[in-house]
Amino acid sequence: MQYKLPELPYDFGALEPAISGQIMELHYTKHHQAYVNNLNAALEKYADAEKKGDVGAMIALQAAIRFNGGGHVNHSIFWTNLAPAGKGGEPKGELLEAIKKEFGSLDKMIEQMSASSVGIQGSGWGWLGYDKAKARLAIATCSNQDPLSQAGLVPLLGIDVWEHAYYLQYKNVRADYVKNIWKIVNWKNVEERYMGAK
Repeated sequence: MQYKLPELPYDFGALEPAISGQIMELHYTKHHQAYVNNLNAALEKYADAEKKGDVGAMIALQAAIRFNGGGHVNHSIFWTNLAPAGKGGEPKGELLEAIKKEFGSLDKMIEQMSASSVGIQGSGWGWLGYDKAKARLAIATCSNQDPLSQAGLVPLLGIDVWEHAYYLQYKNVRADYVKNIWKIVNWKNVEERYMGAK
């Protein structure tokens, strides 16, 4: 099976001014495409190693599968988590109630998730996830392209804080990028993910 880029649900320039069209085009066509290409190549090599019974080669390929597979999974969620300003709705219903129960208010959740995302050392992701075992929302961070599932959480909303997601526009001011990303969150998508995770 060959993995492919998912279709973007909007044009490259649709998220401006929060995220420039130039960044979106590069992020999607170059960075995400590279994760897909490298994942497919690693899986092909893994299948060959499996046929040959080469366990050593299979183990050696797991890092590439984890990194590139995580990059593909994370970005596929990220694109749907975003919507043009004014099109993503507002948190409501059970999602809003869960946010208030866990964090006190939407503003407090945004403040906490923003601080966690901005504070990541190096590259990674800030996440709002759902902990099925405890039936509650949780904020978590992941290094590099590690998927949130490794932390035992279902991903609901991710913020990509790799420099390629913002540097052309925000330079080294990650906090401004994270502040502006809240203007383009697709809360309808987050709510769908929440309802599906419960």
